[in-house]
Amino acid sequence: MDGPERETRAFKSAKAFETWLARNHAKASGIWIRFFKKASGVPTVTYAEALDVALCYGWIDGQRRSHDEQSFLQLYTPRRRRSLWSKINKGHVARLIAEGRMRAAGLAEVERAKADGRWDQVYGNARDIEMPKDFLRALAKDKEAKAFFESLDRANHYAIAWRLAMAKKPETRARRLAAFLAMMAEGKALHPDARSARKSAGAAKPKPRREPT
Repeated sequence: MDGPERETRAFKSAKAFETWLARNHAKASGIWIRFFKKASGVPTVTYAEALDVALCYGWIDGQRRSHDEQSFLQLYTPRRRRSLWSKINKGHVARLIAEGRMRAAGLAEVERAKADGRWDQVYGNARDIEMPKDFLRALAKDKEAKAFFESLDRANHYAIAWRLAMAKKPETRARRLAAFLAMMAEGKALHPDARSARKSAGAAKPKPRREPT
Protein backbone atom coordinates (compact mmCIF):
# COMPACT_ATOMS: atom_id res chain seq x y z
CA MET A 1 0.00 0.00 0.00
CA ASP A 2 2.76 2.42 0.95
CA GLY A 3 5.18 1.41 -1.79
CA PRO A 4 8.57 0.05 -0.73
CA GLU A 5 8.95 -1.24 2.82
CA ARG A 6 9.99 1.69 4.97
CA GLU A 7 11.98 1.83 8.16
CA THR A 8 10.28 2.66 11.45
CA ARG A 9 12.34 4.61 13.97
CA ALA A 10 11.94 6.74 17.07
CA PHE A 11 14.06 9.88 17.48
CA LYS A 12 14.79 11.41 20.86
CA SER A 13 15.16 14.92 19.43
CA ALA A 14 14.85 17.06 16.32
CA LYS A 15 18.64 16.96 16.04
CA ALA A 16 18.59 13.16 15.89
CA PHE A 17 16.02 13.19 13.06
CA GLU A 18 18.00 15.87 11.21
CA THR A 19 21.16 13.77 11.45
CA TRP A 20 19.30 10.83 9.89
CA LEU A 21 17.71 12.97 7.18
CA ALA A 22 21.00 14.67 6.28
CA ARG A 23 22.39 11.23 5.46
CA ASN A 24 19.28 9.73 3.86
CA HIS A 25 17.09 12.43 2.29
CA ALA A 26 18.40 11.80 -1.24
CA LYS A 27 18.22 7.99 -1.16
CA ALA A 28 15.42 6.89 1.21
CA SER A 29 11.82 6.52 -0.02
CA GLY A 30 10.50 7.53 3.39
CA ILE A 31 10.43 6.68 7.06
CA TRP A 32 7.79 6.00 9.71
CA ILE A 33 8.61 8.06 12.80
CA ARG A 34 7.36 6.74 16.11
CA PHE A 35 6.20 9.66 18.27
CA PHE A 36 5.75 9.07 21.98
CA LYS A 37 2.87 10.74 23.78
CA LYS A 38 3.63 13.15 26.60
CA ALA A 39 2.16 10.84 29.24
CA SER A 40 4.65 8.11 28.29
CA GLY A 41 7.57 10.08 29.69
CA VAL A 42 9.76 8.90 26.80
CA PRO A 43 11.98 11.61 25.23
CA THR A 44 10.82 12.20 21.65
CA VAL A 45 10.98 14.61 18.76
CA THR A 46 7.66 16.46 18.49
CA TYR A 47 5.43 16.54 15.41
CA ALA A 48 6.13 20.27 14.86
CA GLU A 49 9.88 19.75 15.16
CA ALA A 50 9.85 16.81 12.74
CA LEU A 51 7.82 18.76 10.17
CA ASP A 52 10.32 21.63 10.27
CA VAL A 53 13.22 19.24 9.72
CA ALA A 54 11.38 17.48 6.88
CA LEU A 55 10.61 20.75 5.07
CA CYS A 56 14.25 21.82 5.34
CA TYR A 57 15.26 18.78 3.29
CA GLY A 58 12.39 18.80 0.78
CA TRP A 59 10.36 16.13 2.58
CA ILE A 60 6.77 16.23 3.82
CA ASP A 61 4.59 14.51 6.39
CA GLY A 62 1.96 12.01 5.31
CA GLN A 63 -0.21 9.24 6.70
CA ARG A 64 -0.61 8.80 10.45
CA ARG A 65 -1.20 5.43 12.14
CA SER A 66 -1.97 4.38 15.67
CA HIS A 67 0.74 2.18 17.19
CA ASP A 68 0.12 1.50 20.87
CA GLU A 69 -1.09 3.26 24.01
CA GLN A 70 2.14 5.21 24.33
CA SER A 71 2.86 6.21 20.75
CA PHE A 72 1.72 6.73 17.16
CA LEU A 73 3.43 6.55 13.76
CA GLN A 74 3.70 9.28 11.12
CA LEU A 75 5.05 8.79 7.62
CA TYR A 76 7.61 11.21 6.15
CA THR A 77 8.60 11.04 2.48
CA PRO A 78 10.32 13.13 -0.20
CA ARG A 79 7.84 15.59 -1.69
CA ARG A 80 6.31 14.22 -4.91
CA ARG A 81 7.13 16.13 -8.08
CA ARG A 82 3.62 17.55 -8.64
CA SER A 83 2.39 17.82 -5.06
CA LEU A 84 0.80 21.12 -4.06
CA TRP A 85 1.88 23.29 -1.15
CA SER A 86 -0.41 24.17 1.74
CA LYS A 87 -0.66 27.70 3.06
CA ILE A 88 0.58 26.44 6.42
CA ASN A 89 3.72 24.82 4.99
CA LYS A 90 4.51 27.88 2.87
CA GLY A 91 4.43 29.86 6.10
CA HIS A 92 6.73 27.35 7.79
CA VAL A 93 9.18 27.56 4.89
CA ALA A 94 9.25 31.37 5.04
CA ARG A 95 10.12 31.14 8.73
CA LEU A 96 12.76 28.45 8.18
CA ILE A 97 14.40 30.53 5.44
CA ALA A 98 14.45 33.58 7.73
CA GLU A 99 16.04 31.44 10.44
CA GLY A 100 18.68 30.17 8.01
CA ARG A 101 17.65 26.55 8.50
CA MET A 102 16.60 25.53 4.98
CA ARG A 103 18.97 23.12 3.24
CA ALA A 104 19.77 22.95 -0.46
CA ALA A 105 17.31 20.09 -1.05
CA GLY A 106 14.47 21.99 0.59
CA LEU A 107 15.22 25.22 -1.28
CA ALA A 108 15.33 23.25 -4.54
CA GLU A 109 11.76 22.02 -3.91
CA VAL A 110 10.62 25.61 -3.36
CA GLU A 111 12.26 26.76 -6.59
CA ARG A 112 10.71 23.86 -8.54
CA ALA A 113 7.27 24.78 -7.21
CA LYS A 114 7.75 28.43 -8.20
CA ALA A 115 8.99 27.46 -11.66
CA ASP A 116 6.03 25.21 -12.54
CA GLY A 117 3.32 27.32 -10.88
CA ARG A 118 2.55 25.07 -7.91
CA TRP A 119 3.75 27.72 -5.47
CA ASP A 120 0.81 29.92 -6.45
CA GLN A 121 -1.72 27.05 -6.31
CA VAL A 122 -1.74 27.22 -2.55
CA TYR A 123 -4.48 25.52 -0.58
CA GLY A 124 -5.63 26.26 2.94
CA ASN A 125 -7.41 23.95 5.36
CA ALA A 126 -10.97 22.96 6.10
CA ARG A 127 -11.53 25.97 8.36
CA ASP A 128 -10.93 28.32 5.41
CA ILE A 129 -13.23 26.52 3.01
CA GLU A 130 -15.36 28.59 0.63
CA MET A 131 -17.63 26.59 -1.62
CA PRO A 132 -17.98 27.86 -5.23
CA LYS A 133 -21.19 29.83 -5.67
CA ASP A 134 -22.17 28.08 -8.92
CA PHE A 135 -21.95 24.70 -7.17
CA LEU A 136 -24.17 25.93 -4.32
CA ARG A 137 -26.71 27.44 -6.74
CA ALA A 138 -26.98 24.18 -8.68
CA LEU A 139 -27.18 22.21 -5.44
CA ALA A 140 -30.09 24.34 -4.20
CA LYS A 141 -32.25 23.01 -7.06
CA ASP A 142 -32.30 19.51 -5.53
CA LYS A 143 -33.52 19.42 -1.92
CA GLU A 144 -32.30 15.90 -1.18
CA ALA A 145 -28.87 16.55 -2.69
CA LYS A 146 -28.60 19.80 -0.72
CA ALA A 147 -29.63 18.06 2.49
CA PHE A 148 -27.03 15.34 1.97
CA PHE A 149 -24.30 17.88 1.22
CA GLU A 150 -25.13 19.82 4.39
CA SER A 151 -24.86 16.61 6.42
CA LEU A 152 -21.25 16.07 5.29
CA ASP A 153 -18.27 17.05 7.43
CA ARG A 154 -15.72 19.74 6.60
CA ALA A 155 -13.26 17.22 5.18
CA ASN A 156 -15.78 16.26 2.49
CA HIS A 157 -16.71 19.89 1.77
CA TYR A 158 -13.04 20.74 1.45
CA ALA A 159 -12.38 17.83 -0.91
CA ILE A 160 -15.09 19.03 -3.29
CA ALA A 161 -14.01 22.69 -3.23
CA TRP A 162 -10.34 21.77 -3.64
CA ARG A 163 -10.97 19.55 -6.69
CA LEU A 164 -13.07 22.25 -8.34
CA ALA A 165 -10.44 24.91 -7.64
CA MET A 166 -7.60 22.77 -9.00
CA ALA A 167 -9.26 22.05 -12.36
CA LYS A 168 -7.02 23.70 -14.97
CA LYS A 169 -9.53 23.72 -17.84
CA PRO A 170 -13.15 25.00 -17.82
CA GLU A 171 -14.37 21.72 -19.33
CA THR A 172 -12.58 19.73 -16.62
CA ARG A 173 -14.17 21.87 -13.92
CA ALA A 174 -17.62 21.51 -15.53
CA ARG A 175 -17.24 17.72 -15.59
CA ARG A 176 -16.20 17.63 -11.94
CA LEU A 177 -19.02 19.94 -10.88
CA ALA A 178 -21.59 17.74 -12.63
CA ALA A 179 -20.07 14.62 -11.09
CA PHE A 180 -20.18 16.07 -7.58
CA LEU A 181 -23.80 17.16 -8.00
CA ALA A 182 -24.66 13.61 -9.10
CA MET A 183 -22.85 12.19 -6.08
CA MET A 184 -24.81 14.43 -3.71
CA ALA A 185 -28.09 13.38 -5.36
CA GLU A 186 -27.11 9.72 -4.90
CA GLY A 187 -26.04 10.21 -1.28
CA LYS A 188 -22.38 9.41 -1.95
CA ALA A 189 -19.43 11.06 -0.17
CA LEU A 190 -15.85 11.42 -1.40
CA HIS A 191 -14.68 10.25 2.03
CA PRO A 192 -17.44 7.86 3.18
CA ASP A 193 -15.22 6.55 6.01
CA ALA A 194 -15.26 10.01 7.57
CA ARG A 195 -18.96 9.72 8.39
CA SER A 196 -22.03 7.58 7.71
CA ALA A 197 -23.68 8.65 4.44
CA ARG A 198 -27.13 10.17 4.98
CA LYS A 199 -29.77 11.37 2.55
CA SER A 200 -31.91 13.26 5.03
CA ALA A 201 -31.12 16.55 6.73
CA GLY A 202 -33.13 15.33 9.68
CA ALA A 203 -30.68 12.54 10.52
CA ALA A 204 -28.38 12.80 13.53
CA LYS A 205 -25.41 15.11 13.09
CA PRO A 206 -22.00 13.44 12.64
CA LYS A 207 -19.60 13.43 15.56
CA PRO A 208 -16.86 16.09 15.39
CA ARG A 209 -13.67 14.80 13.77
CA ARG A 210 -10.08 15.97 13.71
CA GLU A 211 -9.72 18.28 10.69
CA PRO A 212 -6.97 17.80 8.10
CA THR A 213 -4.11 20.28 8.18
